[in-house]
Amino acid sequence: MPFVERITDAGPPSGRQRTLARAPIVLYRWGLGALLGRRFLYLVHTGRRSGLKREVVLEVVTSDTGSTTACSGFGTKAAWYRNVLENPSVTIQSGRLRTAATAVPLDVETGVELMSEYAGKHPKIAARLARVMGYRVDGSDDDFRALGREVRFVRFDHGG
Repeated sequence: MPFVERITDAGPPSGRQRTLARAPIVLYRWGLGALLGRRFLYLVHTGRRSGLKREVVLEVVTSDTGSTTACSGFGTKAAWYRNVLENPSVTIQSGRLRTAATAVPLDVETGVELMSEYAGKHPKIAARLARVMGYRVDGSDDDFRALGREVRFVRFDHGG
């Protein structure tokens, strides 16, 4: 059985790292989010406790005409993930398309397949993201599949 080594107990970024991670939000607020292309997703969701509007930019894992999928690299610890479980009605923007969507959490086995496909297409980025999330992978498909069991994926269903 593949073993994905946890190298840190990484949680969502804080301090300077949080500021850097949130910098792309400013581009979307200024109407310049399309500069980031379709590789990123601007998610506007509702805080589960506060009821206030919250924003985050995520990396797109897959996208087609009616849905876009993203990964919660910090698993169930990520505030956006917990928020969309509680309030699945969201607004998303990828490229120039901004639309209402519904967040649908995906099962673990689907996540395993998505992680494997993503790593197959973007092996260096996937390995770097694994490190940021606190994991070390050996680059094998088995290791990325094991990582897919640790993280969580959400599909955002939208009109197109």
